[in-house]
Amino acid sequence: MSWEKLLSTQRFEILDSGEIVPNTSPSSQEGQDVLRTDFHIDYDRVVFSGSFRRLGRKTQVHSFARHDLTHNRLTHSVEVASVGRSIGNHVGVMLQKDNRLPSPYSPADIGAIVQVACLAHDMGNPPFGHIGEDAIRDFFRQPENQYLLSGLTDAEICDVQTYEGNAHSLRIVANLEMYRNQGGMRLTAASIATLIKYPWTSSHSKYGKHKFNIYQTELPFIRRIAEELGLPEIDDNEWLRHPLSYLMEAADDICYALLDLEDAVEIGMLDEKELEAVLSPIAEISETWLSSPRQRGAKMRGLAIGAATQSVANTFMKYHRDLMSGTFPAKDLISVCDSRVSDALNNAKQIASEKVFNHKSKVMTEIAAFPCLGSILSLLIPTVFAYKKGKSLNIRQKLALILLQDNHSIDETDTLYTAYMKVLDFVGGMTDNAAAQMAREVSGISMA
Repeated sequence: MSWEKLLSTQRFEILDSGEIVPNTSPSSQEGQDVLRTDFHIDYDRVVFSGSFRRLGRKTQVHSFARHDLTHNRLTHSVEVASVGRSIGNHVGVMLQKDNRLPSPYSPADIGAIVQVACLAHDMGNPPFGHIGEDAIRDFFRQPENQYLLSGLTDAEICDVQTYEGNAHSLRIVANLEMYRNQGGMRLTAASIATLIKYPWTSSHSKYGKHKFNIYQTELPFIRRIAEELGLPEIDDNEWLRHPLSYLMEAADDICYALLDLEDAVEIGMLDEKELEAVLSPIAEISETWLSSPRQRGAKMRGLAIGAATQSVANTFMKYHRDLMSGTFPAKDLISVCDSRVSDALNNAKQIASEKVFNHKSKVMTEIAAFPCLGSILSLLIPTVFAYKKGKSLNIRQKLALILLQDNHSIDETDTLYTAYMKVLDFVGGMTDNAAAQMAREVSGISMA
């Protein structure tokens, strides 16, 4: 792989015929004005999208949190993007010093690409976070629902039985937002590939049926992106990762490891001393003016993020040749960072696993996510199945189809698979509040 190709600013559109072609229309009225680069345009398109805005009402860790300082998916994504930009800028400077950054790109371009990917990385998360993914998968895996899979290919069954937020983030960017079914946001090829942490499909057997980035609906589009960037296809429907995707992944790891603990302290699940014990190896402080636990925690968190950011950038350059050749020996950059940094982040994740994710208040909400999303899917999926199989719809099913009007309307051109994907777009795009309200309403519980 070469940086000349990996940093491509080419955008693509999908014609009515299905052909994927370069998008030649101007991205903005600024022309060649470098004050707004192609990657800044990518950033703006993500920030002003409805999917990004809805992250403000989606779970990061704590559903329906009443504490004002608790993170949601929106604040998490903004903070990940800030860390990702910093890591990218560090890497960009080092690439330039080593004469590896091709003209006309600047170190800030590397930071901007990573920032865009970080902003978009969670847009496909459904209501209630990762437990929402499990609830959607569970519906399609229930024995009583297996008849609903009749007529789907094996690859399509894998997709609907394995709702994956990463894949839906890519679907939103490449298909649903802005130019719907015509290339989506039409981001640059570099930004799209940096977003892809798992560049394979759900049916890629050696990875099982969990963690992937590419639904069958987006597969042709990603093939064209990979071709543009020179990403080698190392197996059927599997490509090497774009090197900058490792920086996006690291920024996400840093933020959820450290900031999830900070949330836990704010809402009383953890003692501030536990947070300070985790951070102290990479964030030692001596300022006497830091009188309150919140001040100390915030200061230490900032220092810890700074130390992790520098360590990740240095590690990226240490393994630069391996990352570019596809021979990187580790699962991620954090695992081969400075041991003080990797140990601190792993300790943070361990404490979160033991004391936060299993906290009774969180578990109760997660249990409720299953009947909540299940009730919505139990209404919509059998309705769509009956419609696509040419069966007579009862009154309730006819009314249910009205819920999918506008962007999610099912029509004669849809296959059963694409119709199901529209339902998953609808359900996965809901905020926590909207899903809870709809579940109450369709059940009749909230009727006056």
